[in-house]
Amino acid sequence: MPVIPFGAEPTAHVDTFCRDQLPPIELWPDLLYDSDDVQYPGRLNCAVELLTKTSERLGADRPCLIGLDGNDLTYGEVDRMSNQVANLLVDEYGLQPGNRVLLRSTNKPWLVIAWYAVLKAGCVVVTTVPMLRSGELTPIDRIGELNLSMCDESLLEDLQASSMSSRPILIAGGAHDFIEQARKLSEDFAAVDTAADDVAMLAFTSGTSGVPKCTMHFHRDVLAIADTFSRNILKPLPDDVFIGTPPLAFTFGLGGLVIFPMRVGASTLMVPKATPAELAELIGTHHVTICFTAPTAYRAMVAEGSAGNLRTLRRAVSAGEHLPRSTWHAFEKATGVKLIDGIGATEMLHVFISAADDDIVPGSTGKPVPGYRAKILANDGSEAPRGERGRLAVQGPTGCRYLADERQQTYVQDGWNLTGDTFTQDEAGYFWYQSRSDDMIISSGYSIAGPEVEEALAGHSDVTECAVIGTPDESRGMLVHAFIVLAPGVDDSPAKVKELQDFVKATIAPYKYPRAITFIEQLPKSNTGKTQRFRLRAPTAKD
Repeated sequence: MPVIPFGAEPTAHVDTFCRDQLPPIELWPDLLYDSDDVQYPGRLNCAVELLTKTSERLGADRPCLIGLDGNDLTYGEVDRMSNQVANLLVDEYGLQPGNRVLLRSTNKPWLVIAWYAVLKAGCVVVTTVPMLRSGELTPIDRIGELNLSMCDESLLEDLQASSMSSRPILIAGGAHDFIEQARKLSEDFAAVDTAADDVAMLAFTSGTSGVPKCTMHFHRDVLAIADTFSRNILKPLPDDVFIGTPPLAFTFGLGGLVIFPMRVGASTLMVPKATPAELAELIGTHHVTICFTAPTAYRAMVAEGSAGNLRTLRRAVSAGEHLPRSTWHAFEKATGVKLIDGIGATEMLHVFISAADDDIVPGSTGKPVPGYRAKILANDGSEAPRGERGRLAVQGPTGCRYLADERQQTYVQDGWNLTGDTFTQDEAGYFWYQSRSDDMIISSGYSIAGPEVEEALAGHSDVTECAVIGTPDESRGMLVHAFIVLAPGVDDSPAKVKELQDFVKATIAPYKYPRAITFIEQLPKSNTGKTQRFRLRAPTAKD
């Protein structure tokens, strides 16, 4: 099948905001479609491919979403319910193809139903991390010019305090549950015949400046991650049962809990929230076979003696932060399961370097996933010799397209995606993670921009100055560490530490709060007055 050039098929979007905001095509990365696995027809709706066609191919009665409350849903039920919600969006709220719809919830079945409904209606889905506060939701609305929100009743307060309050908000749960309202509508819906290169989703990622970046992904991109990483590395089966802790707003979680299982007809146990011990118990109780979570959770499950609950696992995927070799060996010794490590990026949609089974070299991230290629760049932009540190550059069937953002030219250079990670590549072709190339803090799988935490702390009247860095931590990968100059007369007590931590939790998403705080008399500065964060990383600067 020949590759369909971008724009060769007319868009199905009546509202062309997303297509209009794409970067100029000359600033896109080179996209690779040399594998038969990632060549798609010009008209394509990924919701139809993942849900409707899977239901037709393997049977509507197959288990699809497993609820903790015992309310399981089959493929046929999810397909019909998403049709009803699509009818609600179009008939009751007048949404048009190309409109943007925000989804806000922990990982619950209704969220998956809504995700499919939005795509069937030809709209663009914008799933957000449930812990975001109103001040973080408003920039997302401003950048994406959102048209409507669908929100879990437990998370309404911050959404209603954001700029989204002026637009329709559909509530999941409670007396005004939109899922129940939709049950009165037809179970039939003709999915919009979108172009394969129509934008299907906007995924927001933190910027080092604290200003979120909005990545734009097409319908064909959604399928491409299933037909590369999942097909070649994960290799799921129709009888697999998936579980995971990443929110669906993280593309790591979206792939691992929705796209990958439903591409093959497998099922997913939807878990809103779980500690490592609870996760292990759920795996054992529900005979889960594939797990997606961060390295810290795998380490904790072993350390807490939960390995006995993990006997049904045949696959366990780790991403979001570096997987320490010690964690890999401890988990393999306790369970017999070889952790699949990987590195992905919101800009790339999912994992592009990984390895499985006997191809795994513990401590290494792996090799490029089939369909992708990668190299290490030296400071002058040339390819670095094997064994030398440099910037990771990647190409594949997915790639970075920021929505109207000048940072496009930083992430994409000479047709390559530059992920912001420093790696080495050995003589055997394996890639070895070294560090982040920027000031992003990766803690327990969450990307946290230091300047955003600094801004939150600066809002407290007792803080004169502050600087936030990431410091190494065995269990979390990195800790958010704040160095604070207090106002005159303020005591640097343990109570003040907790007060400032609680203040940050109430200002921005709680996972971003500084777990370590050091009070200092003054921040190290250059002659020009710029804070020298590298001096804060020196051992003498820490407690």
